[in-house]
Amino acid sequence: MTARAPIQGPATLEDLLAIPEEKRRHELIEGSIEEKGATTAEHGDAQHSLSAFTFAFKHRPGGRWPGGWWFGTEVEVYFDPANTFRPDVTGWRRDRVAERPRGTPVLIRPDWVCEILSTNRRNDLVRKKRVYHRFGVPHYWIIDPAEETLSVLRWSQDGYVEILTAERSETVRAEPFEAMPLQVGILFGDDEKDDEPAAEG
Repeated sequence: MTARAPIQGPATLEDLLAIPEEKRRHELIEGSIEEKGATTAEHGDAQHSLSAFTFAFKHRPGGRWPGGWWFGTEVEVYFDPANTFRPDVTGWRRDRVAERPRGTPVLIRPDWVCEILSTNRRNDLVRKKRVYHRFGVPHYWIIDPAEETLSVLRWSQDGYVEILTAERSETVRAEPFEAMPLQVGILFGDDEKDDEPAAEG
């Protein structure tokens, strides 16, 4: 295979998409192509458990579950010529986006993004966070497997406001999914507890 020429100046979406799809665990962040951090077992478990939680919101509203959302895992999302990200989990409200987002990259701004911190913490906590705010992503969750915490951020004009921080032992109702309680520990390997203890005798 012929080696690609070095990129001169800021990288573009074309440069990102030139990486073969099977090898493309990269993001275009502020004009720089960055490889995503190595996915640890803890990262993968948190991502899987979060996807299981959001399943209740996946369908059309009005049924057995709250519904109302589309979701994607590791979907490439385009923001502008200098920024195309692969959030760990992404959501779009069905009442704003009538059809499931398609293609790569997705061109529709998400309504909710969750990043799970790994070796590239600075990107999620600073650089990508800046872009999410600039493009008006209303809800940003940060899961920290090392600290075993969930942070829930809400967009405001001056920057994201942290409205909830929860640790492993807590059960919370975290917007925009407050219709269902979330046992934070399931993100970090705990088994889901029953709502009510079994009756004795």
